[in-house]
Amino acid sequence: MEKEDTLKAQMLPVHHKSSPTSTTKYIFTTKSESKPTKPILLLILASFLSLAITLACLFVLYMILFSGWNLRSSFRYSVVIDAGSSGSRAHVFRYRVESGKPVFDFGEENYASLKLSPGLSSYADNPGGASVSVKELVEFAKGRVPEGMLGRSEIRLMATAGMRLLDVSVQEEILEVTRGVLRSSGFKFQDEWASVISGFDEGMYAWVVANYALGSLGGDPVHTTGIVELGGASAQVTFVSSETAPPGFSRSISYGGVSYKIYSHSYLHYGQDEAQEELLKSLQNSAEDGIVTDPCTPKGYMYDNNSIQAAGNYSACRSATLAKLQEGKENCAYAHCSIGSTFTPDLQGKFLATENFYHTSKFFGLDEKDWLSEMIKAGKSFCGEEWSKLKEKYPTTKEKYLDGYCFSSAYIISLLHDSLGFALDDDRIEFANKAGDKGIALDWALGAFILNTDTTTSAYSGRSRKMLG
Repeated sequence: MEKEDTLKAQMLPVHHKSSPTSTTKYIFTTKSESKPTKPILLLILASFLSLAITLACLFVLYMILFSGWNLRSSFRYSVVIDAGSSGSRAHVFRYRVESGKPVFDFGEENYASLKLSPGLSSYADNPGGASVSVKELVEFAKGRVPEGMLGRSEIRLMATAGMRLLDVSVQEEILEVTRGVLRSSGFKFQDEWASVISGFDEGMYAWVVANYALGSLGGDPVHTTGIVELGGASAQVTFVSSETAPPGFSRSISYGGVSYKIYSHSYLHYGQDEAQEELLKSLQNSAEDGIVTDPCTPKGYMYDNNSIQAAGNYSACRSATLAKLQEGKENCAYAHCSIGSTFTPDLQGKFLATENFYHTSKFFGLDEKDWLSEMIKAGKSFCGEEWSKLKEKYPTTKEKYLDGYCFSSAYIISLLHDSLGFALDDDRIEFANKAGDKGIALDWALGAFILNTDTTTSAYSGRSRKMLG
């Protein structure tokens, strides 16, 4: 039987007509609460701990999921199509914006590219044909950009030296075809974003990505690195110079609040392929008896044109290429001209030699130290070899590339040493196709992306980063 506690109280009824001295007793009976035992307290405590842990886990999971979603939602995308002389390459970039500033990462997760040949300039006689490769490049880009982001992701096409060689009217016909493809691509696009960029811009963009990769962009101009490019149709020389340059040869840009006075010039027709083709034409024009000797192609190589005979003489090839580079120098109107009659300031700082400088050096297996002097030895050996033996020695190299290494080995020395003045043992210049601790590709299109995107920290001649070229 449960124990009862009795609570007694005297209360005066409000309307009771009894004697004033009478009292009424009200008795309230309550059950006494038993004191909880120790196991019950432990059970309650365990329940609270379990609940707390569950809530903590849910909070952590929420934060992880939220931060992951927040990171994904902060990604942005941009596409640059580099329409070069040998082919067109689509570059697809993914980047983040933190505190209003873009954060770049050119690793595999955030950068992809695809190149298709031939270049747009090959469609000079059939502008409509240019749409095929551009459509394929667009599809490649769309496969790497979330569908919901297409309309907010900018796409640009920038054509270089191959297109610069064409008449302006032909350039415009080809560009209009590409604009039609880009308008219907689903990407964010404006007609002026498909253009033929200047040689200065091409060189400047290459300089930007090189110094970004090396960590010197945004730092002291004295510690920046210059760029010498050898493309297929043109060559570019770009570096920070303290000399006063004639109009059109220098421009000031700023990045990270630091101003850079940059000299840049693009030598149209002086790219490796174009220079070799023009050399052959000049040799043919100089022939007196109908047969012309080409010192820049190994002996035994057979041309379609029977009036050309391959001689394979490195020294003669070097002399011929140097003569090509020095044409018109007598008309130099400046204090210093390195190539033809074009103004060139004194070289300042370190340099990276890219594109065909790199490809030829790697083909010959050269070391970065004293690579220019090694290039002479390798070139002499290659040029003096019979064509049949070279094909046996390099069975995996396509003939259309193999027959050009005699010329390129001589042309590189004529350009860098004989014309620009780099010593053969000069440690200021290295060949490279990537730079920096992260191995960022030295492709000018990456520099165009950086300058175009970095609206908060860069300025380019007072122009909006939204207007390139």
